[in-house]
Amino acid sequence: MTAALLLAAGLGSRLDPLTRLVAKPAVPLGSHTIAEHVTGWLARQGIGDIVVNLHHRPSTLTGVLGDGAHLGLSIRYSWEATVLGSAGGPRHALPLMRTDPFLIVNGDTLCDFDLAPMRKAHLASGADVTMALVPNPAPDRYNGLLMNEDLVVTGVIARGHTLPSWHFVGVQLASHQTFANLGDGVPAETVAGIYRDMIAQSPGRIRGWPVTTSFLDIGTPRDYLAAALQQPDAVARTVAIPSTTSVTRCAVWPGVTIGEHVRLEDCIVAGAVHVPDGLEATAAILVPAALVRPTDRARVQDDVAIYGIATRG
Repeated sequence: MTAALLLAAGLGSRLDPLTRLVAKPAVPLGSHTIAEHVTGWLARQGIGDIVVNLHHRPSTLTGVLGDGAHLGLSIRYSWEATVLGSAGGPRHALPLMRTDPFLIVNGDTLCDFDLAPMRKAHLASGADVTMALVPNPAPDRYNGLLMNEDLVVTGVIARGHTLPSWHFVGVQLASHQTFANLGDGVPAETVAGIYRDMIAQSPGRIRGWPVTTSFLDIGTPRDYLAAALQQPDAVARTVAIPSTTSVTRCAVWPGVTIGEHVRLEDCIVAGAVHVPDGLEATAAILVPAALVRPTDRARVQDDVAIYGIATRG
């Protein structure tokens, strides 16, 4: 069995103001959090030993995942006093990783493919890292990876390019040696840092593994709303909608209450917020007014802060 590291320490700043409430992987996506969706996929792949790195609002993740026993998993935690990044985080977690290689999974990306062939190919190749890749679906939005016919990653190119490229879906197998020479507690990045150097200096150490999978990259509030609307329970089952109220194409979190004659369309309603009678909003994020900061562009109605989704990335 391969152990897995779930990267969940980031600030999730692009998902603000939702991440003022919870860590990004603790954001509800239907009846389960993003982290529960990811760990559920890992469990189905036969991976039961999971380490989660933590920094931002850690209790919102530990409160959901606990020790993993209720999920049929063993979950432990790697605590980061400061955010250490996509390479610094794995370096700090190395003493907790019980297998070599181990799996690294982004805490904000959902995908579904068979890990066994990728693991077999990785072990046979002798590479330090094997990254799960799909043809780049949006070169104007995503940086791209170049890969040759031998599945060796040969370069990284910036978004806006026109060359055929590959997109990393946030799942990779890596050896301990990949991170062992980094300083513990020192921030460092993978694709934008040590992997770029490895590709240039030691060709063949980084390999790709093409996969066929749908994936959800939950980067911005707009991304999140699109992902939530794919769930059958985008409006939490515990939320009562009065007959005089209209809620259309919205994601509504547990703990929300909604008044009469409310009109919401293409909205995210998050936190323990009461939407007052008569409120109308379109393409907006509704959160408790207590979250508003002096520099925010938000209007406040009663105890609800209303942010425009378009202005949040």
